[in-house]
Amino acid sequence: MSRTPHRRTAVVGTGHRAQTFTRALAERPGHLVAALCDPSPTRMAFHNRLLAEAGAPAATRWEPDRFTDMLATEDIDEVVVTTIDVEHDRYIVPALKAGCRVVTEKPMTVDAARCARILDTVRETGNSLTVAFNYRFNPVHEKVRDLLADGAIGEVLSVHFEWLLDVRHGADYFRRWHRDKRNSGGLMVHKSSHHFDLVNWWLGDEPRDVFGYGRLGFYGPEAGERHGLRRDYDRAHGAEQAADDPFALDLAANDTLRALYLDAERDDGYLRDRNVFGGPVSIEDDMAVLVRYARGATMTYHLTAYSPWEGYRVMFNGSAGRLELEVEESRWQPPRTRIGSGSGAVHGDTAAEHAGGARLTLRPLWRPPVDIPLVTAHEAHGGGDPRMLDALFGPVDPARAADAGTAERAVAHPTATERDGALALAVGLAANRCFETGRPVAVPELIPGISKRSDGRSGGRSDGQGAQVQAR
Repeated sequence: MSRTPHRRTAVVGTGHRAQTFTRALAERPGHLVAALCDPSPTRMAFHNRLLAEAGAPAATRWEPDRFTDMLATEDIDEVVVTTIDVEHDRYIVPALKAGCRVVTEKPMTVDAARCARILDTVRETGNSLTVAFNYRFNPVHEKVRDLLADGAIGEVLSVHFEWLLDVRHGADYFRRWHRDKRNSGGLMVHKSSHHFDLVNWWLGDEPRDVFGYGRLGFYGPEAGERHGLRRDYDRAHGAEQAADDPFALDLAANDTLRALYLDAERDDGYLRDRNVFGGPVSIEDDMAVLVRYARGATMTYHLTAYSPWEGYRVMFNGSAGRLELEVEESRWQPPRTRIGSGSGAVHGDTAAEHAGGARLTLRPLWRPPVDIPLVTAHEAHGGGDPRMLDALFGPVDPARAADAGTAERAVAHPTATERDGALALAVGLAANRCFETGRPVAVPELIPGISKRSDGRSGGRSDGQGAQVQAR
């Protein structure tokens, strides 16, 4: 493949999340968004407007069925995959075979067969695949990692992790393509893979056995009727019943949501604003999981997708004490609110109106507890997005970053490899199987070969070092 002065990048899947990558690449020297790939000309046109606003040239537009032609014709060096989850391997595999560097949004994929296909391709080609786990780059999470690695609580023996999605953010997964488990793997895969990767990374360990229970107890038609919350409409736009429904999303009220989804419906028929209490819904909204790790630690984990407040609590019990983290991302949600994010995000891009704080407490044995100072942010996924983008693509201003020493830190930060992506995915897949069978699942049996690195060596400890389609 011939080289050009810029790394020529293709962004595949041009929905909401892809905006982060399109803007980041456009403003960084040495990168050029050369091509966009999506079934919707409307969404690709929106991303070309983002490039124009950044002073970058327009990218060529390609249909998904011509993806491999695009790689060759456009001389693509790098592919960023931000399609719906079930389609990730469709682009990852041919891109790796074409010699491209690949960055994929989490989760890496949605099932064991697709995961094995990706791992096999990385081993065969020796090419680079990075999974965009931005939570690793949150300064609060880095502080937790540092304390554990420094032995602040000795050997970690157990972890309790509770994640709460509030009724605005949590509901959004039940409006979109995520509500079909065939597309997303359910919240255990799409959402919780973030959390499982964090624990793998925090502990420097690998999951071995998983057990869990999950149910759809709040959203969906049956639960909606049972709790007296269901309104009789299919999608919110144009529905009188949705006008005062706090669970409805008004696409027309946000310029970006209108441009990316409402205006694009004529292209592919995708509806972004389904009734969360309408059917069909095949994913769970309340999930409890127990995980045993290779070195013996256990984790109890619970995800709730209908909470009045949003945030998480994680507690580590060790041989020399206990470490406790609590983060309030929103203390409560009013029944009606306008989406203030210019990117159309329901959560993550900007701080919530009622954002709370974060506390990290070290409780050593035989000594008083210690409150650990934190650098916190609620926007850009806790400050993780810009730091992740620096690690993936380099800083916006290399000279300024070098003066501040941030370039070296970005390069040294442990981005997630394909193996990290597989280990995080494996917990969610195992949990999903438990929900169906009521029996525990051994991770190595679920994804054969997961205990081997892409270079063929045996697994051991994972240190995380390295680097028809609908849009997310």
